[in-house]
Parts: sequence; structure tokens; C-alpha cells
Amino acid sequence: MMELGLYTFADVDPDAADKGAAAARRTRELIAEIELADAVGLDVFGLGEHHRPDYMASSPATLLAAAAVKTKSIRLTSAVSVLSSDDPVRVFQQFATVDLLSGGRAEIMAGRGSFIESFPLFGYDLDDYDRLFEEKLELLMALRAGERVTWAGETRAPLDDLAVYPRPLQDPLPLWIAVGGTPNSVARAAYHGLPLALAIIGGVPRRFAPLFDLYRETARRVGHDPARLKTSINVHASSPRRRTKPPRPSTRRRRR
Repeated sequence: MMELGLYTFADVDPDAADKGAAAARRTRELIAEIELADAVGLDVFGLGEHHRPDYMASSPATLLAAAAVKTKSIRLTSAVSVLSSDDPVRVFQQFATVDLLSGGRAEIMAGRGSFIESFPLFGYDLDDYDRLFEEKLELLMALRAGERVTWAGETRAPLDDLAVYPRPLQDPLPLWIAVGGTPNSVARAAYHGLPLALAIIGGVPRRFAPLFDLYRETARRVGHDPARLKTSINVHASSPRRRTKPPRPSTRRRRR
């Protein structure tokens, strides 16, 4: 089954004289965009996390929670949550809350991020780039799997049979791995049996086809059925009439 949707970083004018007013206006516009996407029958709306003056969505879950009570059918996802510089417990709790508000329409799209501004902002070392993501992904998967969690790693304080609430309506809460074209990241998603969202930031889309082949072959080798795994392509749209970037189209194929 094919799904169509949009994703955005909620672009704002970084040179606006009144940055608060500009952000408030963009917030209202964003919720209206999601409502319209829901009304016309799109399947999914994604919101990316950034911590820059030209992008407003530093807290996707907060904005998606606002959209959850304004919409009826559209699925609401991050695109992406920069998991490496966040706390998996909080990410899970926030999106579980979105899931409850939306009646079971929330998803998490986790990635390492296409920019690195969140690492110094939250006190993380870029030398730990890969280890941060791998460990925090492991913890997030454990949080989805059960109410009580025991986990230990090097990048976060351990959890010893602790319960995490609230629990989402969906069991498990959908989790995608977003990658920008790195083969190791594609293989990681396949190894864990998680859906793959391929963000084509630049280049001809057909050049990325081998990454999907790698994903399915890796999944098969580690014992996952490739026919049951979901894949997604997120590509940029452009418009010469707008200074700020419009929402980007996202095409997702769900394999049952």
C-alpha cells in the first residue's frame, strides 16, 4: 500500500525584526497546513527537528500534539527526531502523548540528523556520534517493547527495572529509522528490522535504489522478512515564488 504525505522544517525568516512574532505566525500557519493536509486526505505529515534561526521546529512533538487535536485521520511523525542528542525516555513519553491525543496516529522517525547544531547545544561530543545513536536507539526500542525497562550503556544513566509512562495506544509505537544515504545506517535499520525512511537531500532519486537493495538484503540475512518491512522516500520540493521552502513531499510504501 502506497502512502503520500508532506514534511517540513517549519522555515522562518532568520532576519525578521520581531523573531517572536514571526515564530508565532509560522506556528499558526503550520497547524493550518497540517489541518489542510488532513482535510484533503494525505496520509502522513512529518515535522523535522532543528535548532537554527531559519527553522522553527525545535520541538516537533509539541507542535504535533497541537495538530493532533485539530486533525482526524492523518498520521503525525517527526522527520526526524535527532535521537543522538536527546533522551530516549523523553522522546518516547512525548510521542506516546501525541499518540494518545491523536487516537493512535503518532510515529517516531529517528535519525542522527543532517545538521549538528544540537550536539553542542545539549552538551554532546561529536566524537561519540555513532555510539550515541546506537545506544539511544537500543534504549528507545526497549521502551517500545515493554512497560518496565532495564538498560545500561555508556551515554546515559542506566535504568533498573523502571516503568515509563504514559503508554501509547499503538503497541508498539511505530518507529522509523531515517538515513541520508549512509550504507551503514541503512544496514542498521535492516539489522533491527525497523522501517527505513530515505531522505534524498540531493541527487537523482534513482541513484539511491541500491540502498533499498542493501536494506532488503541485509534484513534477509539477519532473519527479517523484507516483504514485511516498510520503506519511505522523502524528497525536496521547490518553488521559485517562495522565499522560504515549502513542505517537502514524502512517499511511503508499506509492505504487509
